[in-house]
Amino acid sequence: MRRIYIVGEWENRATGHRGRLRRRDTKTAEQADADAWNRGEIDVLLAHPASCAYGLNLQSGGHHVIWYTLSWSLELYQQANARLHRQGQEADSVIVHRLLVVDGMDMDVADALEGKRDVQDALMDALKARIESARKNALKEANAS
Repeated sequence: MRRIYIVGEWENRATGHRGRLRRRDTKTAEQADADAWNRGEIDVLLAHPASCAYGLNLQSGGHHVIWYTLSWSLELYQQANARLHRQGQEADSVIVHRLLVVDGMDMDVADALEGKRDVQDALMDALKARIESARKNALKEANAS
């Protein structure tokens, strides 16, 4: 079985699947859970995006992320994906799957995340351009003196 990392905001959605899998629920993630995942002792890791977004190194455990429910937060979405997509990942790529209901709220959330990402990317591009311009101006001034 390929080991998978499933992220979602669960409260009532995934409870029917819990008894069938070797799993650890990371609602309150601990280092022991991450270590067990990385050693291959957990087939399916169920995680809430807010509890797994920071400080966990999960890259040794697998390379498939499945979003059972998307978060409205771009930061939590990117950080939860980054738990696998980081230095030390042995797979060539990390594959992010999103389970979406066509014509449902899932599509609205996915669209909102993409819009937020576009705005964030545009802001970073503008900031990089300003930094480069300031660097060039500083070099011109240094060379002129």
